[in-house]
Amino acid sequence: MTQILGLTGCESGAHAMRQVNPDVVAIYPITPQTALVQKYADFDADGLVDTELVLVESEHSAMSASIGAAAAGGRAMTSTAACGLALMHEMLYIASALRLPIIMPVINRALSAPINIQGDHSDTMGCRDAGWIHLHSENAQEVYENIIQAVRIAEHQDVLAPVMICFDGFIISHGVEVVHIFDDDKVKDFVGEYKPGLPTLLEPDRPITIGAMTFSDTYMEHKISQNQGMLNSPPVIRAVGKEFKERFGESVACCYDFYEAYKMDDAEIAIVVLGSTAGTVRQMVDVHREKGVKAGMLKLRMFRPFPAEELKDIIGGLKACAVLDRSIAFGADGGPVHIELKSALYGINNPPAMVNYIYGLGGKPIDLQHVDMVFNDLQKIVETGKVEKRIGYINLREPEGGTPSEFKAALDSF
Repeated sequence: MTQILGLTGCESGAHAMRQVNPDVVAIYPITPQTALVQKYADFDADGLVDTELVLVESEHSAMSASIGAAAAGGRAMTSTAACGLALMHEMLYIASALRLPIIMPVINRALSAPINIQGDHSDTMGCRDAGWIHLHSENAQEVYENIIQAVRIAEHQDVLAPVMICFDGFIISHGVEVVHIFDDDKVKDFVGEYKPGLPTLLEPDRPITIGAMTFSDTYMEHKISQNQGMLNSPPVIRAVGKEFKERFGESVACCYDFYEAYKMDDAEIAIVVLGSTAGTVRQMVDVHREKGVKAGMLKLRMFRPFPAEELKDIIGGLKACAVLDRSIAFGADGGPVHIELKSALYGINNPPAMVNYIYGLGGKPIDLQHVDMVFNDLQKIVETGKVEKRIGYINLREPEGGTPSEFKAALDSF
């Protein structure tokens, strides 16, 4: 029976993990992720799971323990945020290269310095090429559902790749929302019993070596083979989402495909966005639609692998498009999502005019008036045929005293 509860994103994630009941969960606290593992530890203390809960001394150790558990044939999960994800960076590549289907909720948070504990996407964007699938969540319901689906995706024989379930720190992790928690037995049946897709360390009849050294004669072949799992994952992600929707019904709120296309059928201008900001953009799409403007939104759920061909078809027909990036790629031609999308559209006939807005770094607020400004800019681009500034910043403070500074001049040079 479905329960309807008021939960934070961290609590909804912990409930999903409880229902999956993995063999091993390695935990280490870091804001704003601590609440998730603390809740899961409560479930363990109350006897609601029979997980081996491993309390480690660092995030590097958390991923190391997860790798060891998965390599031994167990279903393994952990979670982290920000500097914790950065500390386990080395081990992320090992987990993916060994084709271990580890599941890891990541509560997106800004990286130091200066020290900041609020939400932006700089942590997961910094490891976007580490061989992990990245699924982004808009709200607590999607956190819950993405974690459950991620287990099936990661463990699929054609994929065998670890998965990050990303959601915005504090906005989702600590915000309370209505969440539908499905029947424990139904979730358990959906996830299924874990059967390792590769030989494990605890099979004496099939002895293997894990993590052996390789040189230039075979290293590249290993990497190409590893990438094949990522390339195989999109149809699996889509199929798992379709099955989830069929089993659990229309009351669920998760975007089951690679993206949600909101009012994009006849859109002339649109905003592309990840995570919690999609709700704000969706509301402003409706406002502009009431004014007769053909506005739309594309919310990316799957960032890795990047759905380039699918986005080419849906974005290619627009007149103008804005990409909102909640992270900054230092020295690059825009933020990470903008760079990916621009690459996907390269070579098509009559591509839309594209602009990029960096926003929300370190938890900087974004509200309806800021999204309204972006849509107004897109309308102006369509009307004039000119892009005055390809890269902009949302809700940036003016220099004190009202005097133009070198900082302000540098921004104006974009």
